[in-house]
Amino acid sequence: MNWYKAIAVYLFLGACSNCCAWESKRVVLIHETDSGIQFGSWGKLPNEPAATLIVLSGTIEESLGNAYFRQAGNELGKQGYLLISIDLPCHGKQHRTGEPKGLAGWPFMCLNGDNFVDETNKRLSAILDYLIRRKHTDPQKIAVCGTSRGGYLALQFAAFSPRVKAVAAFAPVTDLAALREFRGIENNKMVQSLAISNQAEKLAGLPIWIVIGDRDQRVGTDHAISLARRITNASLAKINESNVELHVIAEPLGHTVPKGSAEQAAAWIAQQLKTDSSNSKDPE
Repeated sequence: MNWYKAIAVYLFLGACSNCCAWESKRVVLIHETDSGIQFGSWGKLPNEPAATLIVLSGTIEESLGNAYFRQAGNELGKQGYLLISIDLPCHGKQHRTGEPKGLAGWPFMCLNGDNFVDETNKRLSAILDYLIRRKHTDPQKIAVCGTSRGGYLALQFAAFSPRVKAVAAFAPVTDLAALREFRGIENNKMVQSLAISNQAEKLAGLPIWIVIGDRDQRVGTDHAISLARRITNASLAKINESNVELHVIAEPLGHTVPKGSAEQAAAWIAQQLKTDSSNSKDPE
């Protein structure tokens, strides 16, 4: 079963039924920083500093407007978290003329020496600067989550920004070379350099929550396991403690997020950020 059919089945099974009433009250709003960097929020920006969850998937609308890709944000949004997102490289308004759209654009960028991870990290950092300066975001309560390619960039940003206190990755890409889109350029210097395993030292000690199905051939179950082990080893060597939580769950649909994962991740993020997961603060 392919990715899109898996999503349809997941939604059909009613995984997002609990958030329907809440969802109907909110819309995706588009904002710009003072320097013109676009980002989206799920509902209005808060009037006082709030715990903030960055949600990454594809486009802003897909990440925030779809309960499947909103993941932990479904629960955390009810608790008063600010949910924000951006268009990923080659997606939405980040698609540039002359390059393939979507994930197919990433190998194109690598072949042209265009470090899309670095650009994304800087863009997200500038958005956080803006939100903190405008007192929409509590700088001590920032988490990031993402699905598949979004999980990949969530982990990359967590390694880049010390302001990220926790990261949750759902069926994440961990090694670009494992994707069919990169077939034939697996040994490209930039492709090799952008493997998440290269960030193990920077991720050491950070609270990290990863879930993946037991037969995910799209991004590679074994790649996710290997990454978790590498970060754990780096953490033990650095601080003699590891905060990596890895869930490998039976999932016959292959590359999809196992049912119940979003709720588990939300509770985990709330615990890491020391927010009250039992107190609903839905401002809308």
